[in-house]
Amino acid sequence: MSCFVVLFLLIFTIRVSPLAAQDEINALINSMTLEQKVGQLFMVTLHGAVMTGDGAAFLRTWQPGAISIFSDNVTTPENMTTLTNNFQETIIAAGGIPLIIAVDQEGGVVQRLPPENGFTFFPTPMLMNAAGADMAQQMGIAVAEELSAVGINMNLAPVADLETNPNNPIIARRSFGSDPEMVGSSIAGFIQGSQLINVMTVAKHFPGHGETSEDSHATLPRIDLPLDRVETIELVPFRAAIEANVAAIMVGHLWYPALDPTPNMPASLSPVIITDLLRGELGYDGIVITDAMDMNAVDLTYNFYDAVLMAVEAGADILALGPSTGLDVASQAMQTVIDAVNSRRIPESRIDESVRRILTAKQQYGLFNWQPLDSAATQTRLRLDSHAALIEDLYQEAVTVAYDHGELVPVNSSGEVAIIFLATRYQIQQECSQYTDPERTRWVGVGDAPSNDEISWAVSAANAADTVIVFTQNAYRIPEQQALVNALPQERTIAVAIWSPYDWQRYPNVGAYMVTYSPARPAVPAACAAIFGAVPASGRLAITLGEGLPAGSFDQN
Repeated sequence: MSCFVVLFLLIFTIRVSPLAAQDEINALINSMTLEQKVGQLFMVTLHGAVMTGDGAAFLRTWQPGAISIFSDNVTTPENMTTLTNNFQETIIAAGGIPLIIAVDQEGGVVQRLPPENGFTFFPTPMLMNAAGADMAQQMGIAVAEELSAVGINMNLAPVADLETNPNNPIIARRSFGSDPEMVGSSIAGFIQGSQLINVMTVAKHFPGHGETSEDSHATLPRIDLPLDRVETIELVPFRAAIEANVAAIMVGHLWYPALDPTPNMPASLSPVIITDLLRGELGYDGIVITDAMDMNAVDLTYNFYDAVLMAVEAGADILALGPSTGLDVASQAMQTVIDAVNSRRIPESRIDESVRRILTAKQQYGLFNWQPLDSAATQTRLRLDSHAALIEDLYQEAVTVAYDHGELVPVNSSGEVAIIFLATRYQIQQECSQYTDPERTRWVGVGDAPSNDEISWAVSAANAADTVIVFTQNAYRIPEQQALVNALPQERTIAVAIWSPYDWQRYPNVGAYMVTYSPARPAVPAACAAIFGAVPASGRLAITLGEGLPAGSFDQN
């Protein structure tokens, strides 16, 4: 057993006070070689669902501080547990420090641990924002329980970017919403819930990716917003995350000329943004992580190894190396930093600052007491049934009646009702029929792009009814659905958007408007229950749809 491991075990198997713990972390740093310290600054990717010989050799030699999990690492929860055990056992046996093992588990369109591999499908974050901070906290706990069950101790979430640009190609459907205060409250709840379970969270992508029209995976987005707008809108959720003691903040590959006018300067490489703004003005002293350094926003502008040094000099603590970065490139990146320290381009004290933050987080979140998990007990730790029940509650609490001008919701059971639905979503009829009187209800199934004949049938049924309910799915993109809704008697019509909340913008005169935010199956029974008054609709509008319908709108029925 190496002297390094002996010191490591001596320090961290004893419970100590916070001040004493910091003293011992300083002692640990002093015992580390420069190579070990530089390794802590890198989050690498090891491909495959099993530990490979090359991967094990890399861990033993370079001792990185963190590993990021991607889809090709994932088979079953049991195998995921075995893999994370192997990662940790390999690094510890080599005299290294237990790893941060991170994953993107945002919910919705981005989750590396998917239901087809035995995990819970967590819905789009917008539902959490619609349901409120308490539900966001419960969801943070649930997500963290599944990650910790398989040995993952960091979630590269929540997204703190605002959905202020509906045409954003990368943040839409990932954001919690458009209102900075609402989003700040919700992500704070998610952060606090996750970190209660000792899973670190990462607020991203600082200073805000929401207003872009370009994807930083492909190019460097330029965001021309005035400074006062950035201060009062984009930065608000990040301030809330900092107040919630978020373990890490990911800095995006985004050029904000108002913050740093240096041409083509990504925030991830900017000392003005990382050191002066994030550290100085906002007072953040947790871990700063870059977005993946192999993204084209950086790669097409800077030499990769130059960018690595720029990120360290700017104040980043962990450099994320994405899945396209091979181990040969990762090792050369580490060596480049080592050489920069040896040549005195980068002071070793600068490396020590980052290592201290990383080790402090590892100590705080229990990594120094790491023990292997029993793979055979993984299913018990996952708590899938409990999470499924919680998600049903989430869908119900997120259902939002944005407005109800005609007191149409809940539907009067004594009147005649016409229900117009997309026939491809036959679940709507199955779920809503339990609340309806067959003698007083007319059902009209139409195609996703209704024909003129289908619209005529729907109008005929609607004209004979006291209340009309029409379901749409991404109508803001489908002119035929727009034509259908606008042909109905507007003052008697309840429009229910079962995917995009933006549908209302194409039929703004309906009497009442309801949103579920998600096309997933649990959204339908939740909507039906709210329409017919079995459960009150308690959600609030997660995004601003237009003048008179801001984020936070709701009609308490």
